[in-house]
Amino acid sequence: MTRTDCTIMVNPQHMDDPTDSAVELHFIGNATVLVRYGGLTLLTDPNFLHRGQYAYLGYGLLSRRLTEPALDVDDLPRLDAIVLSHLHGDHWDRRARRRLDHAVPVLTTPHAARRLRTVHGFHRTAGLRTWQGLTLQQGDAQVRVTALPGRHAGHRVLRGLLPPVMGSMLEFGPIRGPARLRLYVSGDTLVYDGLDEITRRFPAADLAVLHLGGTRLPGGFVVTMDGAQGAELARRLDPRLILPVHYGDYTVMRSPLSAFLTEVEAAGLGDRLVHCRHGQRARITAAPGATPVVF
Repeated sequence: MTRTDCTIMVNPQHMDDPTDSAVELHFIGNATVLVRYGGLTLLTDPNFLHRGQYAYLGYGLLSRRLTEPALDVDDLPRLDAIVLSHLHGDHWDRRARRRLDHAVPVLTTPHAARRLRTVHGFHRTAGLRTWQGLTLQQGDAQVRVTALPGRHAGHRVLRGLLPPVMGSMLEFGPIRGPARLRLYVSGDTLVYDGLDEITRRFPAADLAVLHLGGTRLPGGFVVTMDGAQGAELARRLDPRLILPVHYGDYTVMRSPLSAFLTEVEAAGLGDRLVHCRHGQRARITAAPGATPVVF
């Protein structure tokens, strides 16, 4: 599956699932989130290594996991698709590679899609270039996934050594009618001016899921947003709500969640935070002024 800007009907045997105007997110850990809307279920950046196991980050670099995932692979519900920001060992690990259903569509970068098909045996992959999209339909519900810009490193040479990364916009709604909820997922990007185009094309996101952690490589290179950068991106994008993820899970992550919370409060955005910790769920509705429910 290599076409983009198309529509795919997924799991038509489950067409009796209801559709409403809420999205439920289950934060499994790191950047792994189960996202449900009506009868649709998506999984972002599957990472199911256990505490003490090592993720391979490339070029001989390993990082030890410090936390347990809230679910194991075998505990997952039926998936309609996986949205993968890039091919790094803390986003697509050996447990995911071996135990996820190889028939599940994977929406990712062209670089990752090629490798998933040729090396890992996931043949239903869609390699989305920036601003390309693909729509998944399930019963009366649909989600359009659009690939957005991302930059894993500031230095051009280092960017060439790291896998390409994408953000994504998930637009949920009924098959007939406009999108009801927009969720932005940053991927492992740093803040740069190329991200400003997102708000011009997709104004008023309901939720921004931000990958934080201030991941630091040998030599002092920072390759994911720290607290200050995360708050700056939130200010630029101006979403209705903010969910921080990708912090405190691996030894290479040097910027704690507390740093981001402090920066967001200082920016006057504290009332937008969704305080959903590892293992918790959050229910987001489209109603103006509606408060997310965390449980």
